[in-house]
Amino acid sequence: MKLLFTGASGFLGNNVLPFLENRYEIKTVGMTEHDDYCVDIAKEELLLEERYEIVLHAAGKAHTVPKTSEEEQAYFDVNYQGTVNLCKALEKSGIPGSFIFVSTVAVYGLDFGENITEEHPLNGKIPYALSKKYAEEFLVDWCGRHNVILSIIRPSLIVGPNPPGNLGDMIKGIKTGRYLSIGGGTARKSVLMVQDIANLVPILAEKGGVYNVCDSNQPTFRELDRVISSQLGKPLPPSIPYWMAKFLALVGDYLGEKAPINSFKLKKITKSLTFSNEKIKKELNWKPIDVIENFKIK
Repeated sequence: MKLLFTGASGFLGNNVLPFLENRYEIKTVGMTEHDDYCVDIAKEELLLEERYEIVLHAAGKAHTVPKTSEEEQAYFDVNYQGTVNLCKALEKSGIPGSFIFVSTVAVYGLDFGENITEEHPLNGKIPYALSKKYAEEFLVDWCGRHNVILSIIRPSLIVGPNPPGNLGDMIKGIKTGRYLSIGGGTARKSVLMVQDIANLVPILAEKGGVYNVCDSNQPTFRELDRVISSQLGKPLPPSIPYWMAKFLALVGDYLGEKAPINSFKLKKITKSLTFSNEKIKKELNWKPIDVIENFKIK
């Protein structure tokens, strides 16, 4: 069975591709010389040579905070317009039977909350969230018109070797001794082993649906601290009381972007944000990988 994989050269793609190669005949779309179609789908026309039964669309822009209007627009160019352009190419090469879109829990627009379900309104306002939301809406319409089985998955924090984003910063901080736990690190976060996405592809391709995807066990920051510290051979980072962190955050608000912490970051670190995976477990009989037991940082 032929599968088209966009974003296969990114963090998610590099970790998912090896688990799919023995199951599918895969062609990749990306911006590296290793991709079968080396194209910037946000700006260039994609010319596909054949029809694919399954499309796994993971290409997207994330992990950066836009500082200018041009950087904000880049999210919509990549995440939304790139999706539109991909579908235009599929119309010319042959409509797939199934389309799997990797969205994000950021579409809910929440900084804290517990066991958020798929029924929660999509209130995300930052460019990343809005661009993914618009792409979701476009795909619901496009797949409906072309009778394509659509799966939209909304991963939580994705865990795997050499991760980007906040988790990568956390690993770097523990490695260099520049990371502090706050208030005992009791806040919980939903996480997902990256290879779980590969495990879901065959099921999603047949069933479709909109799902949060995350581990059933929602670890605390302190549990993640222990796993990372142990693998690095480093002592468990010290924990400072909340009042001290609050003072440092207020100083950070004054200093601006160069500060390691500010009030916004403090809230994200000390408030739990978890998502429910009950829908996907019930409808697809899916059992996620336990992150704490299986996470390897390299």
